[in-house]
Amino acid sequence: MSRMRAVCDARILVIDDEPANLALAAAVLSREGYSNIETVPDPRQAIERYLAFRPDLVLLDLMMPGIDGYALLDRLGRLAVADDPVPIMVLTADTSIEARRRALALGARDIVTKPFDVFEFGLRVANLIELRLLLGRLHQAGKAGTVTGEDSPAG
Repeated sequence: MSRMRAVCDARILVIDDEPANLALAAAVLSREGYSNIETVPDPRQAIERYLAFRPDLVLLDLMMPGIDGYALLDRLGRLAVADDPVPIMVLTADTSIEARRRALALGARDIVTKPFDVFEFGLRVANLIELRLLLGRLHQAGKAGTVTGEDSPAG
C-alpha cells in the first residue's frame, strides 16, 4: 500500500459539540481524501466511541458542555498505550497561552486555532497521521525483533 493511500485510510475521530464545526472538519477531511471519519457531537460519548473506533488521530474541541476537552485529553491520555500513542490535535477558539500550555501538558500533539486555514489544517493532519503510521511500523518491527539497541549507532 502506498504511503499516501495509508494516510488517507487512517481513522480520524472528531469530537466537537457544534454540528457546524463537525460538518466543516468532515468536509475538509473528505476533500483531502480521508474516508474513515467518525464524528462525535456529545463529549460524554467520546470515550466509548474512541474505544470502539480505534482512531489513528483525534481532533478535539476544548470548550464543550458536560465534559470539556481538557478532561477528555486527560482520560484519553490514560487510555493511551505507551508504545502506540494516538495523536490528538486540539481545535479551539481559545487563543490564550494558558489554554495552549494546558492542552499540551495534557498530551495534545498539536493545536489549531479556529477559524483555521483549511490548507494548513490538512497539512497538520497529514503530518500527525504519517507520524502515527511511522511509529506503528517501528513498533511492529520491534515486536518482530528487527529493531534492537545494536541497530542504532550508539548501540
